[in-house]
Amino acid sequence: MSENINWQELSEVEKLKYDSNYLRGTLTESLADPITGAISDGDTQISKFHGIYQQWDRDIDKERKRQKLEPAFSFLIRLRMPGGRFTPGQWLAMDELSEKYANGTLKLTTRQTFQLHGVLKRNLKATIKEMNDHLMDTIAACGDVNRNVMSHANPAQSSFHAEVIETAKNISEHLLPKTGAYHEIWLDKKLVADSKEEVEPLYGNRYLPRKFKIGIVIPPHNDCDVFSQDLGFIAIVENDKIVGYNVAVGGGLGTTFGKPETYPRTGTVIGFCTPDQIIDVAEKVVLVQRDNGNRKDRKQARLKYTIDRMGVEEFVAELTKYLGYELEPEREYVLDRNGDDFGWIKGSDKKWHLTYFVEGGRVLDRGEYKLKTALREISKVIDGDIILTGNQNLIISGVSTKVKNQVDALLKTYGVSPEDISGLRKNSIACVALPTCPLAFAEAERYLPDLVTKIETILDEHQLGKEEIVIRMTGCPNGCGRPYLAEIGLIGKSPGYYNLYLGGSFNGSRLNTLYKQTINEEEILNELRPIIADFAANREDGEHFGDFVLRNNYVEEIKEGKDFKH
Repeated sequence: MSENINWQELSEVEKLKYDSNYLRGTLTESLADPITGAISDGDTQISKFHGIYQQWDRDIDKERKRQKLEPAFSFLIRLRMPGGRFTPGQWLAMDELSEKYANGTLKLTTRQTFQLHGVLKRNLKATIKEMNDHLMDTIAACGDVNRNVMSHANPAQSSFHAEVIETAKNISEHLLPKTGAYHEIWLDKKLVADSKEEVEPLYGNRYLPRKFKIGIVIPPHNDCDVFSQDLGFIAIVENDKIVGYNVAVGGGLGTTFGKPETYPRTGTVIGFCTPDQIIDVAEKVVLVQRDNGNRKDRKQARLKYTIDRMGVEEFVAELTKYLGYELEPEREYVLDRNGDDFGWIKGSDKKWHLTYFVEGGRVLDRGEYKLKTALREISKVIDGDIILTGNQNLIISGVSTKVKNQVDALLKTYGVSPEDISGLRKNSIACVALPTCPLAFAEAERYLPDLVTKIETILDEHQLGKEEIVIRMTGCPNGCGRPYLAEIGLIGKSPGYYNLYLGGSFNGSRLNTLYKQTINEEEILNELRPIIADFAANREDGEHFGDFVLRNNYVEEIKEGKDFKH
């Protein structure tokens, strides 16, 4: 190593990235090893930059150990698809790949893209090659780089959708790693020159200290939770034109139990940029984080901690140096919700758009419920696209009246016509959790639907079945389902036990607060029952549940992430 770096002061992953030869590692050798279904420890970190996570089926762990077998290893593959827009052909390709190489399901993620689960090591390369054949890739979907750029999802809600999704794509392309490793390992592209002579003009040879997330919203919609992003852009519309974007920095929701120095944080609005400045601003925020982020302790490495350590004023001053100009003052805006509006809407494009609820984001066939088959058949006939939302739902977008009727008929045929669901369920999000996520302490995706049913019973007793309340559950405190912004947040502590958080805002602008620790289902319901009754009897006109619990002092508002309690 030619650089004068004191590696003992840095996290192990920093040396791993440096030694990886620009994200090559020994992945080629790991993939070729027939002895194990896993890849090497070092390569599990490097593979994330290629959109891959190694997992195993924890449901059968004990039996595998009893038989003296290694864990049932498989891989999650995550797509990079800025703005979440897929052609019907791409949907059909993902559907086929899920059957051919994965576990037969598609997971719609909270970052507006697809995940495949259960892909075996021997099928990784073929899966990624076939994705590439349909103009899809997994580059930088994970790892210490900028990840999938999110944007406002619904074209029917704003005539500026096309503009922001194009902006999301441009930011994503600009911030992509430049290494040829992905194309060499997965697509058999030949190494043209000595890879050691490569450079990463933006990231350098150690990339970012941690992951980096960007989202763009068009007020009043906050459908990708702009304040949860490391970097958020809030479109400002004046005289029927996007004149620029408010810039929010330092959002991030991951925490670690038992480490109070880790906490969720909502983004801080630091100014306004014009449309022709947005890529430059994105790049320079990334560079400030690259050069100032914590590379010693990965649990302190996100941009939120960099900003809190530096202070907002110093961070803005540093960003101004990198930009060579000052951001303009923040402009006024209003956000009304962070969920999706369901049903058919006719857009300004005179076409129809159906926002469809997908519980837990899991697309599958189960008994008479054949959502996967329905969407396969719909993809064969639609004259528009399918857009994934940041809330694990989808939009059948831009179809004619004739096709709208065909879509309705197909949904009915396969037993998945849009349901009349409660306001709570339509605002629910659950991470994958067990059995595949190695970080999960408790269930989430497999359990939240049942818990929602039981809470619905309480709501119905008080004629609140239609009341929209944001509820989110994760199997661990890492925050993948953005639970810390929910009006009701549940974080898994151990099998069957959760921390209960209350008081997030309906528009996603405020953190919630710990209400009760380590409680089971019966206790969760018993805690919520009197609060819901009080809400039904004493709420103010139009008041949301999260605002009510704060006003009535069930919890205190968290003003700063640093004050958050686990």
